[in-house]
Amino acid sequence: MNKEHRYQLIMKWTGNTGSGTAGYQGYDRCYTIYSEDKAVIYGSSDAAFRGDKSKYNPEELLVASLSSCHMLWYLHLCAESGIIVTDYIDHAKGVMVETANGGGRFKEVILNPVVTVKTVDMIDRAARLHHQANALCFIANSVNFPVIHKSQIKQSQ
Repeated sequence: MNKEHRYQLIMKWTGNTGSGTAGYQGYDRCYTIYSEDKAVIYGSSDAAFRGDKSKYNPEELLVASLSSCHMLWYLHLCAESGIIVTDYIDHAKGVMVETANGGGRFKEVILNPVVTVKTVDMIDRAARLHHQANALCFIANSVNFPVIHKSQIKQSQ
C-alpha cells in the first residue's frame, strides 16, 4: 500500500521595489517561505543572478534538503541498529552548471558527513548505513543527478 503525503507552504515574493517587474534590473529577487507555526525562511536568488547573498537561494535549499533527508534517515537506521551517534555534521556541496539557454541543472551533490559514534566497535557498521540511508531518502530518490557520500566516522572522545 502506498501512502501519500502532502506538503504545503506559502511562498511570497517580497521584491517589488515600487514598479514591479517593469524592468529586469528594477526588482529584487527576495521572497519568504512560511507555514503555520514555523519560522520564516528568507530567500533570494543566487548573487550571480542579481540576488541577495545574505539570504538562502533555491540551489542551497535543494542541497540542504538532500543533506537533511539523508541525515534523518541515517540517524533512524543507526538507532534501529544499536549504533549510538553523538554528533553529526555535514559540509554538503552541490555543483550546478548553466546551460546555453540561460537555464541550468545540478550535476551532482556531495554529502560529507562527519559522524561521531559512542564506541569504536560501532564505526564499521555506522559507515555501511550511509548507502541504505541514500536508498531510502525521499529527496535523493526524486532528483536526476548523483548524490555522492564521502563520510567520516569517528569515536567520541
